[in-house]
Amino acid sequence: MNTRSALSLTGTANEVNYERVKKLTVSVFVHAFLVLVSFSCLFPLWWAFASSLKTQQTVFTDLSFFPSQPQWQNYLTAWTKANFGLYFLNSLFYTVCVVVGVLLIASMAAYAFSRLQFPGKNVLFLVLISTMMIPIPGSFIALYVLLNKLGLVDTRLGYILPQINGGLALGIFLLKTFFDDLPKELEDSARIDGCGRFRVYWHIALPLARPALAVLAIFNILAVWNEYILAMLVLSAKQLMPLQRGLMVFQGAHITQYPLLMAGIVITILPVLAIYLMLQKHIIKGITAGAVKG
Repeated sequence: MNTRSALSLTGTANEVNYERVKKLTVSVFVHAFLVLVSFSCLFPLWWAFASSLKTQQTVFTDLSFFPSQPQWQNYLTAWTKANFGLYFLNSLFYTVCVVVGVLLIASMAAYAFSRLQFPGKNVLFLVLISTMMIPIPGSFIALYVLLNKLGLVDTRLGYILPQINGGLALGIFLLKTFFDDLPKELEDSARIDGCGRFRVYWHIALPLARPALAVLAIFNILAVWNEYILAMLVLSAKQLMPLQRGLMVFQGAHITQYPLLMAGIVITILPVLAIYLMLQKHIIKGITAGAVKG
């Protein structure tokens, strides 16, 4: 019996050690893979930052991760030469208008699809979601014809409205899924206390949907802040152009001022990076909300 017990204990210890080694090995490979992915994402950003501190003559010859003589004045030159101040304010105005419009309209529509009953609800929802499959070039051509007939070409409103419309399908789909998972007992209690449908949406459903709203907000901020094609199609006046238009100042027909271009790119990245860091907590909650369901 003693021999058998000793063998049993030895076998159990070997199994435990095997499982520990297996978990450690998997953990090492997973973390190594994540480190490589992180490096592949961060390296282009650092390369752009380092290149922005070089000169036109050394941008391709100096391969160091940080130049020995950084040219910080490139940022001032980029800001003044490209008229970034005007373009920055334009992009900020467009981004705020589009994000607020998408969040407001998409949240109300998603709540209606989730809670209200009306004829053709499912068909209308499927038609709305199917608009995400429309090819972008074809939609831009039709969009320009429509805006031209409405007299909205080369106007701020003509640039803002299409982007709000473009973000609604994803927003409604994302928020409807979130509203479907909210407990209806909270809304029933609010109605017993005398809250109407809109007050329930505004004071109960909308605050609880902050993680999903944060995810939708960052998606639209990135889309609007980096938008360029629609601006070149709809807008012709320079005073209406967004920030991405300013980057084209450094790209000529025969020569591209790469240090100034990289400085401009870094300037455009910083606001989005700051917003992401501020919304990071809610974004992670919104992305993982569906993963922990059930």
